[in-house]
Amino acid sequence: MTRVLLATRNQKKLVELRRILAAEGVTGVEVIGLADVPEFPEAPETGATFEENAVAKAVDAAKATGLPAIADDSGIAVDALNGMPGVLSARWSGKHGDDQANLDLLLGQLADVPDERRGAAFVSASALVLPDGAETVVRGEWRGTVIREERGANGFGYDPIFVPEGETRTSAELSPEEKDADSHRGRALRLLLPAIRELAG
Repeated sequence: MTRVLLATRNQKKLVELRRILAAEGVTGVEVIGLADVPEFPEAPETGATFEENAVAKAVDAAKATGLPAIADDSGIAVDALNGMPGVLSARWSGKHGDDQANLDLLLGQLADVPDERRGAAFVSASALVLPDGAETVVRGEWRGTVIREERGANGFGYDPIFVPEGETRTSAELSPEEKDADSHRGRALRLLLPAIRELAG
């Protein structure tokens, strides 16, 4: 069994990757998280792009643990805000990981934006870095619209205010399986599957 480190403390992201691998029939890989390895210093996310941040996180994790490491950096890019919050999505309100404050701030900033100009995309860059330094970097995007009030209890982050293209429900109203099939992270992780299968041998 090949151990692969997903460089996150977010349990929901771990569950998501395990679910996608199982759905795609990938065996021989055990996905563990940062809570399962000895602590190491994690560099702050200072990259200008999702890709830079994902690679930096995966490089740190692979170096520190000697394990193949996957890291993702994701966020929401809103058309009316010129692609912001973007890489700042998790700390848009000034404090890292305060989902509610981030979401409230974004809704406030879009209060005067008419419905037809509320387009956005969830973006995820995923990087797989091997202990020998080899890198695979992929990007998934999920287009949709930012609505005016929260709906749904599934998901996290900006899910309750994002309605994907072709849907009437928010991404927080989709089942985990529906979300995996279409989401930005699901798309990016599926692009990594050939490299992950190779690890599994």
